[in-house]
Amino acid sequence: MSIIENLFAVSPYIALFITLALGYLIGKITIGRFVLGGIAGTLIMGVLIGQFGVQIDPGVKTIFFALFIYAVGYQGGPQFFSALNFRTINILLSAVVMTVTGLLCVLAAALMFDLDSGTAAGLAAGGLTQSAIIGTAGDAISQLGNVTEEAKQLMQTNVAVGYAVTYIFGSLGPILMVSWLIPTFMKWDIRGEALKLAEKMSNGKPELAAGEFNAITDLVSRAYQIDDSSDFIGRTSQQINKDLLDVAIGMIDRNGNAIELDKDITIQAGDIVIVTGRREAIAGYMNTATREVVMPKGINLIEENRQLIAKDASLVGKTIAEVKAKANADTYRGVYVTDIIRGGHSQDVDANFIVAKDDIIQLTGTAKDINRVEKNIGKRLGSAFATDYIFFGLGMVAGLLIGLISFEIAGIPVTIGSGAGCLISGLFVGWLRSRKPAIGSLPLGASNFLRDFGLAVFVGIVGLQAGPEAINTMKEHGLTLLFLGMAVTIIPQIISFFISYYVLKIKNPIEALACVSGGRSANPAFAALLEKAGNATPVFAFTVTYAIANVLLTLWGPIIVGIVSTQ
Repeated sequence: MSIIENLFAVSPYIALFITLALGYLIGKITIGRFVLGGIAGTLIMGVLIGQFGVQIDPGVKTIFFALFIYAVGYQGGPQFFSALNFRTINILLSAVVMTVTGLLCVLAAALMFDLDSGTAAGLAAGGLTQSAIIGTAGDAISQLGNVTEEAKQLMQTNVAVGYAVTYIFGSLGPILMVSWLIPTFMKWDIRGEALKLAEKMSNGKPELAAGEFNAITDLVSRAYQIDDSSDFIGRTSQQINKDLLDVAIGMIDRNGNAIELDKDITIQAGDIVIVTGRREAIAGYMNTATREVVMPKGINLIEENRQLIAKDASLVGKTIAEVKAKANADTYRGVYVTDIIRGGHSQDVDANFIVAKDDIIQLTGTAKDINRVEKNIGKRLGSAFATDYIFFGLGMVAGLLIGLISFEIAGIPVTIGSGAGCLISGLFVGWLRSRKPAIGSLPLGASNFLRDFGLAVFVGIVGLQAGPEAINTMKEHGLTLLFLGMAVTIIPQIISFFISYYVLKIKNPIEALACVSGGRSANPAFAALLEKAGNATPVFAFTVTYAIANVLLTLWGPIIVGIVSTQ
């Protein structure tokens, strides 16, 4: 045993990565519909491995949680700001219900079991997983009148004891509630509901799971043979393409030979023209004097999709047809429009669509032709795989600075904290990226890694740090405090969920579950919900309730001390 302790003392990060590996291993355990999940598994393994006395700098936990919450905010930023409306009031009330119910449960426990102010405050801090209560309650205890210094010291110690005993289940309980118990009771499929919500938020565009793809592709290539009466005869492909919007003739096959298009090549009867473009548009453009034929063998037509940010002042405010006409100047094959993105959402490609500044116009065609017209539209959108480290760094700095902001409510100091600060900055940068696509790039793969790995490290360190003290204090104080902590953890969640769902009419399963986790600042529970959902749909409801819960729960420390001390 001493060998392992010495190893972890020399390199505590070995213990951390063992915790992650074993946590995600046991997280795969499935019993019926219950799957423990990697987050809960990591927390449990952290408590067990933490018995070896692993010491990791608390700053590591802070920075990885900041990375996690920043990535969460970044991914959910566009949806968060677009979803703000009067419906937010119900979500705010859900957080109030959760926090007030938690306060009442703590006060009831203190009255029934004759707890002192310190133990009651520690019960609230651990059972409701709001560490800030330790600080605000400790300050309130130090200011109590008619109490000896020895008694104050004992109560302040009991705050830490109560927190240590109840914190583990305070973290684990919400994970089980939002990822298993409530969904099982309500017969909800979290992933399925998250996909439906994502589709609704993206105007009907389905979100694909890993390995899935849409077999009905937007872009297709089809072959048409020109009849004797076709009005294409005698015209060049350039002349024809000039009038087309979202399709183009890309190649001509004449007598089995592919002809390189140029301004002098005219279409003849019997030619097979290869038309590429958006599926629903091709049939409408091809007249009755053509008939679709099998694609000639050996045909290769290499094109690319290139996204350009509308910057040219002469194009902003124009229709997409006018943009296309200007873009097609001096091209032989033709460049066609295959997508328009505004505010992070694809728009319908229509000839009368008015282009706004910073719209993303996706052009399709040969690289040579797109190169000719690129300068007529605007700046090329950067690589989808490159991170904008300037904005990433500035975003993290802004979040950490916001976290330092403190203020007083009724004389009680409240600090926003690095977690809430980075969530705010992540939301803003994600929203800004959707409006100004030239800046702030954080590719999906990179943001997913920051989110998942950041959270895994955070939860693992929480378990490693809390494990030894929790078990020692449980041995010393028995199971009474542990069971009280379980009640303070579970009862408010049940009450809040049913009031939110049936009274406040928060009927969407993902939003209802996010309100449960956010209303008690349960970061690990939120992470478990994200893991089950597989997308950022819980972000909006969690962010709103998390902000309210952070303030209210912090205020409960002095209130608990004041009420319990007068009993």
